[in-house]
Amino acid sequence: MHAVAIVGAGRIGAIHARNAAANARLRLAYVVDPIADAATRLARACGAQSAGLEDALSDPEVKGVIVASSTDTHLEVALKAIEAGKSVFCEKPIDLSLEKVQRNAPVFSSGNFFLGFNRRFDPNFAELWRKLRGGEIGRLETLHIISHDPAPPPLSYIGASGGLFRDMTIHDFDMARWLAGEEVAEVYAAGGCLVDEKIADHGDIDTAKIILKTASGRLVFISNTRRSGYGYDQRIEAYGAKGRLAAGNMRETTVEHWSTEGCVSDAPMDFFLERYAAAYVNEMEHFADMLSGDASPTVTYDDGLQAQKISESALRSARNNRPVKV
Repeated sequence: MHAVAIVGAGRIGAIHARNAAANARLRLAYVVDPIADAATRLARACGAQSAGLEDALSDPEVKGVIVASSTDTHLEVALKAIEAGKSVFCEKPIDLSLEKVQRNAPVFSSGNFFLGFNRRFDPNFAELWRKLRGGEIGRLETLHIISHDPAPPPLSYIGASGGLFRDMTIHDFDMARWLAGEEVAEVYAAGGCLVDEKIADHGDIDTAKIILKTASGRLVFISNTRRSGYGYDQRIEAYGAKGRLAAGNMRETTVEHWSTEGCVSDAPMDFFLERYAAAYVNEMEHFADMLSGDASPTVTYDDGLQAQKISESALRSARNNRPVKV
């Protein structure tokens, strides 16, 4: 069993901590959080102990560090963990500053950094990727990615998130690169506040439509909103020379009630933690593979850097109302 420490005892930190504690190849040794009570509660729930970051990093038994702290600390904590000789599993984004991410890239070139773009580990999306790579619809031509949240996050979150493109759409930008199998060359983005004007007061938008053009000319359409009105809408459609592949929404059950009045079924799952529960488990399994020497990280620092470049390009495009080269 490999001892690991987690930095961050908030919502996503709790998910990762419990998945690490439940993994047969991992032992959650430490929970680190500046809010001592939060660290203590999560540590007790997972059979670990709370500690300061330096204490956790100085323990030679700790082989890996899971970075699930606030976004503005991701890069700082990851750098300290790498310097201490640990492997790192880091939540996205690496940092809100593209310049800082680019400047520190050489530090993370040794293959011991894994970035948490969890949607790659969703069983449905992973199967769609495998079928694409297997050529089941021939050469990919276009992608449609729909990512609609059920409701906006608190305004306090909006203000610190870095904005819709850096916080939310960055997942879709990574999916576009991953599924297309090539880099994005050009972005055209349009956005506005159609859900809550208070979000505009925090310098952000809540709705966006984006068209990406890849290096070979493939087209990707992305639809985002902070409020769907009907649940957590996560769908992908891929169109190729020989047909269409689609991954639909997850529902609480697959039961449908048909009558003369029509059909009634459960709405899509209402929150990302439930919708991507299996993906988070699979991420932790991949981190265990890394620590065991059985795998190299499938999502790298460079993947995070490339997705962030697209995010910044989308922001410029929306502000200037024109296509932007990545």
